Order: sequence, then structure tokens, then C-alpha cells
Amino acid sequence: MTHYLEVPQGFKQDAKGRLIPVAQIKAIEIERDDLTQALIEQAKIMQAQMQMFKQQAFADVAAFVQLSAEQYDIQIGGNKGNITLMSFDGQYKIVRQNQDSIRFDERLSAAKALIDECIQSWSEGSSNYIKILVNDAFQVDKEGKISTGRVLGLRRHDIPDERWQKAMQAISDSIMVTDSKNYIRFYDRDNNGKYQPISLDFANI
Repeated sequence: MTHYLEVPQGFKQDAKGRLIPVAQIKAIEIERDDLTQALIEQAKIMQAQMQMFKQQAFADVAAFVQLSAEQYDIQIGGNKGNITLMSFDGQYKIVRQNQDSIRFDERLSAAKALIDECIQSWSEGSSNYIKILVNDAFQVDKEGKISTGRVLGLRRHDIPDERWQKAMQAISDSIMVTDSKNYIRFYDRDNNGKYQPISLDFANI
């Protein structure tokens, strides 16, 4: 680990923490260091500005939602605080979203057992399709994780079997929210009427 000390005039500290006289450093290395230092400093300033803008945007949207509810008795947004704001002419759109990261606890195993019982008891002809769906839903990826989307997708099938209903309830009960993130995105409508994101990701600009 490099320890950064106060560097005396006429010296530069290298990556190993050693003080090197500037006179002994090649000119190209001086130029490289100056460029790196300058660009990093600008990057940090931009990062701070983006952080301030993000905080301001969230705060302004939240204030507008509260204002609409208190003064105009208008409820904006749906479940989990997901809302869309539009400019009057429809040219611009702002979307605030809340995204939960979820995983399943041990009750998912009980759901799988109940589903397996259903498949085994149903006639062969009617169970092939749902068997494929179930086996696919419970497959693990390279990291050994089960796809939450595929498992939750099983709940879309309205099957009256009581064991299936219990299995779907077990899936719902096994859901655990491990993380919750808020996002805000900005869009500008192009000449074809499609909303294009205003990218604030440096790599996509």
C-alpha cells in the first residue's frame, strides 16, 4: 500500500511511495503525470456535480408529488413510488423508479416439492408443457442462482389444483427483498415520436 506524504519541492512520489527528484524523471513521464492529474481532477468535479444533480432531481420530484397530493388532491405514481412526469408538450419525460433485488428463502424448496407432486399426479398428456416450464424455471445459472423472473412467472398460470395454489403461495412467501434502489431517467422525444434516453453515463455519451 502506497503511503502519501508531503512531497518536498523538486520531488515526486512514485507508486511505491519513494521520493524521486524531478530532474531524474523522464519528460514523457512528467507529461503523463500532468495529464492524468488534470483529467482526474476534472472528472472528480463532474462526479460531484452529477451527484448534486441526482440529489436535486430526486428531491424536486418528491416535492412535486407531495405538492400534487396536498394542494391539488392528485395522486401521482403507482406502487413503490414509480412515477412518470411529462412536459406539457410531451417532448420530455422523467421516470422515477424503485427496483427491488429479491431472492428466495428455504420455502422455495417446499414450493418445488408441491409442484412436483402436481406434475406427477396429472395425466401425462396435460403435464408435459408445464413440466418443461417448471424444470426451466428452477434451473440454476453458472453462479448457482435461480432466475427470480422465471420462478415468479409460474404464478401467471391459473391452475385450479389446490397443491399448485399452495405452491404459488409458498413462492410468494419465500420472497425476500435484499436491496432496494431508486432510479431517475430522463427522455427526449425524437422526430419519429420515440423517447430517447438522455444519457448521463459517460460511456454512452
